[in-house]
Amino acid sequence: MELRHLRGFMAVAEELHFARAAQRLHIEQSPLSRTIKELELEFGTQLFDRTSRGTRLTWPGEVLVKDTVRIFEAIEQARSNVQAAVAGYHGTLRIALSDGVLPQRLSALLARSREEEPEVEIRLYEVSLSQQLKGLREKVFDVGFARSNDVDRGVIATPVWQTPLTVALPVRHPLLALKLIPLIELSRYPVVLFDPKTHAGLSGQIERLFRKAQVDVSVAEHVSSQELMLSLVAAGYGVGLACKAQMALFQSSEVLTRPLAGDPPLLTSYLLYRESVPDGQLKRFIARVSERDTHQDGP
Repeated sequence: MELRHLRGFMAVAEELHFARAAQRLHIEQSPLSRTIKELELEFGTQLFDRTSRGTRLTWPGEVLVKDTVRIFEAIEQARSNVQAAVAGYHGTLRIALSDGVLPQRLSALLARSREEEPEVEIRLYEVSLSQQLKGLREKVFDVGFARSNDVDRGVIATPVWQTPLTVALPVRHPLLALKLIPLIELSRYPVVLFDPKTHAGLSGQIERLFRKAQVDVSVAEHVSSQELMLSLVAAGYGVGLACKAQMALFQSSEVLTRPLAGDPPLLTSYLLYRESVPDGQLKRFIARVSERDTHQDGP
């Protein structure tokens, strides 16, 4: 079995059409069919069912897809590691980011890490929470940050940063007359919230806040970025909820902020990593983050 066999297999598995897969690989269909046949002979099983209704993966084919994805991820990782070595680095730290981490805290951490260990290359990956957990399990990522501690077995979630939740309002909104906004008053207006699909942890923390206060809200829109949320708030779609630290970086004459009344609800960021942490750069990075465990930004 050679890599060309697996590349041909993945093209057909993703297209589920031999002609389209051949076109994607810039080859004729007949050599692609021979490649798949050679692979099936080697495994001693059929990988695709081809009928008049189309092409679909068999169960052994579905199993091979998962393993092939890991193989190509390992190859890409090897390529990146060699390129890092050529550039003079003596190690790599792969950090996954989900739910939007606190920019001020992250930038300070990265600057300190580069200062203390300039020979270690740091790579950042913005992914969903589910992708981060999968990547940690499969050792695609070394460590990650998220807004959720609902993690898989074998993964540790340590609270590291906290920031108050604040209300984003369009100019001339009635709630701007209040210096502090009670949740019950907020619930009288449509709210723009982060999409649970892209911001699972952040969305979950805000939903728990509403449940604890026994407040029902009308959701105007679910958004996948703070930029879109603030655009919709400025356009009058509804009011928004965001962390104070991120709002501090946003300057606009169309959106103003107000704190929530009572004890300010705190959004928590978690450091995620596998239970077994080897000595070396990863352990030092975790210690570097944990030195300021549950640090709060803002009052």
